[in-house]
This record gives sequence, structure tokens and C-alpha cells, in this order.
Amino acid sequence: MNIFVCLPLKDNQLTRLRTSVASHELHYFPDAETNPKARTAFEVCAIGFGNPPGDWIAESTALRWVQLESVGFGEYAGLDWQILGKRLKLSNLAGFFSDPVAESILAGVLSHYRGIGRLSVLQTQHVWVGEALRPSLKTLKGASVVLFGKGAINRRVAELLAPFGCTITSFRRDWEASELRKALAKADIVICTVPDSSSTRGVFDRDLIETIKHGGMFVNFGRGSLVDENALAFAVETGRLSGAVIDVTNEEPLPPNHRFWKCANILLTQHTGGGTGDEIDRMIDFFLSNLKLFLSNKPPRNVVDFTKAG
Repeated sequence: MNIFVCLPLKDNQLTRLRTSVASHELHYFPDAETNPKARTAFEVCAIGFGNPPGDWIAESTALRWVQLESVGFGEYAGLDWQILGKRLKLSNLAGFFSDPVAESILAGVLSHYRGIGRLSVLQTQHVWVGEALRPSLKTLKGASVVLFGKGAINRRVAELLAPFGCTITSFRRDWEASELRKALAKADIVICTVPDSSSTRGVFDRDLIETIKHGGMFVNFGRGSLVDENALAFAVETGRLSGAVIDVTNEEPLPPNHRFWKCANILLTQHTGGGTGDEIDRMIDFFLSNLKLFLSNKPPRNVVDFTKAG
């Protein structure tokens, strides 16, 4: 069976993968979108590992299963899955990044509350503020937290927040607008981890951002499409919100002239929230585990249900 791999691997990782699928033909194109030979190879493959271009998936007749290297699948949501779904499965990495992302969220919130970000900047400037900074510091204990998204990441966030005695209100994809607004009005912290979909794009517009409790903070580790970035920047710049921790943006890398760069109280984590030194090795493990299921005519784990993805 032909397997197409389009995520960058180190030599030892590629060797391990080749050895593990030695009875199959592996086509490795880490530069798939720019390599003219990649498309031809992809057309004969029944299995994909990585995030190939959506139009390649739509036009392939041999493809039967793709294991994404991401949790997000927004670039594939617009394909005709009523037709494709009859012969093709696409699985993502739901839950795979829950620990590192949740820890990054907690680190970002604590950095803001305890002034670590500001102190780091002052250190590079050789400026001692000390006592004058103390009145602006907060503690996380007892904070009111809204979790927008009830997937694996926010479930883990809730576990990490438990020792702090926070009051937590969670919302899933079928949220009630009035209930959300009521919760936001009391929220010290709003943490968003939802994927990109037609129901989440632009949810946090200027009006909803202004609903958040005055002085609250906004955290987004889901997708940049969720929020009106100009409205969020304005809310932080004017002090309407005390700050934000942003891992994901509409355009990545963030353009040099973007307002977020100049917002002192916005911490940009540059889509590193799920990163760990062994993440690619763990992705390979996950793929190989799912490959065994697929080859045994069993459904792989984390198959995306596009009838519910909108």
C-alpha cells in the first residue's frame, strides 16, 4: 500500500517510520506544496500522514485515509464530505496537545497576574520598578473563569485550575448567547480553545468583547478566526481589558505592522502552545497505532465527523 508523508521529519524519525511500514511503499515529501513530484506521488497513495492540500484530497481517487498532524481541520471543512466520506476517512489529533496547551494557558495567565511578562521586559531594559509594581499584581485564587470550548484542552485547564479554587463556567459549541453574555459579564478570565468552524468564526466581535467584565483578560489558544483582533487590541490598549494571551492569530506569522506587537499587555505565544520536544515522535506513534487499526478494517481514532464540524 502506498503511504504519503508530508510533515518534516528528522533523519532518525524518517528511518523509524520507514522501518515500521517496511511492507508498504512510503512517499516522503516534506515540501509537498512546492515539489512538483509530490502531486503525482500523492495520486497513487491510499494513506496520507500530514496535512496535504485540500484540493489534492478532493481530487484523489486512491486515497482512503488521512492522519492529520493537527487538531484543526478547518481547511478541509469546505470539501464535499457527503461524497468523500463514502470512501475516505480523515482523523485529527484531538486531545493530543491537551497537556502542553493547558500548561501554556496557565503559564500565560499566571505571567499576567503576577507581572512576570512586564518584569522580563524591565530586566532587558535594566529598569528596577520593584515596589511600584506590587499594587497591580493579582492572585488567581477564586477568580471567575469562563471556558469557551469543552474539549480535551479546556477540560485539562479546569483540572489545573482546581487547586486555585476558581469559579468555572464552561460552554460548548451549542452555547446559549444570553447565558454566555451573562457569564462574560462576571468573568475575570475568558479562555477559548474552540476549533475554526462556521459557528465559531467571529464570535468574539467588538460587542461580545465589551461584554467581558471590565479589567478581565482574554486568552485564545483555539483559532484566530474566533476573535475580531482589532477590537481585542483596542480593548487592551484602552484598559477595557487588562490583557490577553494569544497563541493563534488570523494570519501567521503575524504581520510586522499588526497592532498586537505594540500592545504591552498582550502576550503572544506564537502558536507554540502545544509544542514539546517529542511531539513529532509522539505523532509518529499515534499514526502507527491508527495505521494498525486501519489495516485491520477498524476505524482509526479521532475520525472527524464533518456533519458536526460546522
